[in-house]
Amino acid sequence: MTQTKTAPKKLFIKTYGCQMNVYDSERMAEALGGQGYVETKTAADADMILLNTCHIREKAAEKIYSELGRYRDLKDDKPDLMIGVAGCVAQAEGAEIMRRQPLVDLVVGPQSYHRLPEMEAKARRGEKTLDTDFPEEDKFEQLKSRPKAARGPTAFLTVQEGCDKFCAFCVVPYTRGAEVSRPAARIIDEAKELVDRGVREITLLGQNVNAYHGAGPDGSDYTLAKLIWDLDKIDGLKRIRFTTSHPNDMTDDLIEAHGTCAKLMPYLHLPVQSGSDRILKRMNRSHTAESYLRLIERIRAARPDIVMSGDFIVGFPEETEADFQATLDLIEEVKYGYAYSFKYSTRPGTPAAERPQVDAAEGDARLQRIQGLITRHQREIQEAMVGRTVDVLFEKPGRQADQMVGKSDYLHAVHVTGGNVTQGEVRPVRIVSSGTNSLGGVVLD
Repeated sequence: MTQTKTAPKKLFIKTYGCQMNVYDSERMAEALGGQGYVETKTAADADMILLNTCHIREKAAEKIYSELGRYRDLKDDKPDLMIGVAGCVAQAEGAEIMRRQPLVDLVVGPQSYHRLPEMEAKARRGEKTLDTDFPEEDKFEQLKSRPKAARGPTAFLTVQEGCDKFCAFCVVPYTRGAEVSRPAARIIDEAKELVDRGVREITLLGQNVNAYHGAGPDGSDYTLAKLIWDLDKIDGLKRIRFTTSHPNDMTDDLIEAHGTCAKLMPYLHLPVQSGSDRILKRMNRSHTAESYLRLIERIRAARPDIVMSGDFIVGFPEETEADFQATLDLIEEVKYGYAYSFKYSTRPGTPAAERPQVDAAEGDARLQRIQGLITRHQREIQEAMVGRTVDVLFEKPGRQADQMVGKSDYLHAVHVTGGNVTQGEVRPVRIVSSGTNSLGGVVLD
């Protein structure tokens, strides 16, 4: 008698926001893999749809409600379809989501997604479930991974979560909780597993990743620099990066590691948000423009070729033209290779939301001005790469025949044609051209 094989259930995950959400989505897929789910790229094919949400951008919750509305017909046609909302919007507005969108079967916060399998089982029985707790158990250790599949050459690895800084504009402390660091030994084991599966570059993630203070293998308190040096010893791991950092947590040993650890890439994302001391104080950033600039000097003294990246908020409540000009002056002095700029938008429940707001049209105008300056610096730094030889980790085929695309040490996208390149290789490339968002090169023997 032949046994009928049960067809796998299909899971569609849509991920919003930061790299940590990308990592979280991968782990949610692993958790549900134990329930017989395999991922699909199409919501219409899915037996379960999961939205992993971000609360940072403007009108984040309304965008999620709009997305959920698009699935109403799918739910009508397939009554057994499970729909879930995860992540930071789920944490902030879980009960409201359940009230406003009856088609949602489960809501899970970012600290509870290891409980997804039991929540899914309850939902299958018709029990709508909501879990936005901050549980004591380690969610990373609770997850049951699906069989270890091969990976691409790059991967994210969360080492720290939460934030204790309470910037006046930010909801992260309320949605992700207090700062928590994973034990170093567990991170190292996960990194080795990733390398065994084909990963060659790991980006360490955290809301304040350089505030990492996990327990070391010997029981000592580890800094991020100590963790990086342990990861440096892993055979097969070629590159290490980390994001996102806070200026107040750039320790001496981490700065030194940028100058001495060959696997730590010459790229650093170090948000400042404003160049005005008055606005920085109103933001509760706990640093000044001058202290930030002196920190950049120390980092560049350790690694002169490092490419800096930053974040900026324009139109923060009570920002004057003089405050904005101070931000432009800081950008002009640092010259960022990459930077992300945003017009301030209110987050209910944060201190800044209650303050006098800058005129919306003025905020738009300032955003255009700052983006123009940032773009000019980005292009200058990218064009200065022409004629240089850089190492490139090749990640995937390009759009053209015999073309491969990868990232340089400095995180620039680089494409080459020919050269007998395979995915996962790190090869020296001479840069011969600079486009809008990428560099063209020739592979060297």
